[in-house]
Amino acid sequence: MQIAAVQFRFDEEDAFDERVERMLSLVEAVDDADLVVLPELWPNGAFDYRAWDATACSLGSSLVERLSSAAAMASVVLHAGSFIERHADGSLTNTALVFDRDGSLSAVYSKIHLFGFADGEPKFLTPGEEVVVAETSVGRLGLATCYDLRFPEMFRRLTDADAELFVVPAAWPAPRITHWTVLARARAIENQLPLVAVNTAGTHAGVEMGGQSVIVDALGEPLARAEAGEQIIRAEVDPAHTLAWRERFPALGDRRL
Repeated sequence: MQIAAVQFRFDEEDAFDERVERMLSLVEAVDDADLVVLPELWPNGAFDYRAWDATACSLGSSLVERLSSAAAMASVVLHAGSFIERHADGSLTNTALVFDRDGSLSAVYSKIHLFGFADGEPKFLTPGEEVVVAETSVGRLGLATCYDLRFPEMFRRLTDADAELFVVPAAWPAPRITHWTVLARARAIENQLPLVAVNTAGTHAGVEMGGQSVIVDALGEPLARAEAGEQIIRAEVDPAHTLAWRERFPALGDRRL
């Protein structure tokens, strides 16, 4: 499976529509990929909590329609990162979407672990309640978003649900970027599954993003990694390599708890 991770530079001076246009042009420019992954909250921005209400979109919005069309036009499975979704009751969620090669919607995941403690995301968003594995034409994708990476029990549940690859879009700040790289490798190592962790570049609400998106194999070894700026990284993940490693080192069979 050829994977492309789009580490988008978030520009606070750009309007919502400008960010959408620029991201779609980046997706269109990706050649020879089976799976394309975008970062967390690239259209809305992270940390600018009070601005979310004005840019929230429903699942029937033009944003979702255009992402679906982009997946079909490029003939890729598109993990569209995440956006602020407005529900019929007015509540907001941090929602990730996965589209298959024909543009059909394969999965919807609402971020379970909301970052910011009492004054951040939990004050403005409703947490998701379901662990989601997306069934796609390139395999079963275990879905998580940003802060979820700090909760290993979630990834173990995705493993138990027969995920074949973890996908983690994020808006992870520069001051804690060491945690990002360590945790991404740890989640892969302990579950013996490859992982795609896609961060943003630029700044969100004045908070510097850390970049350093990474694609790691089932042993936690980096196959590709980004620097701090806008960049598209690519790597090939071979499911046979994952199976061979699990057979050679069957640690998951020794679980006791």
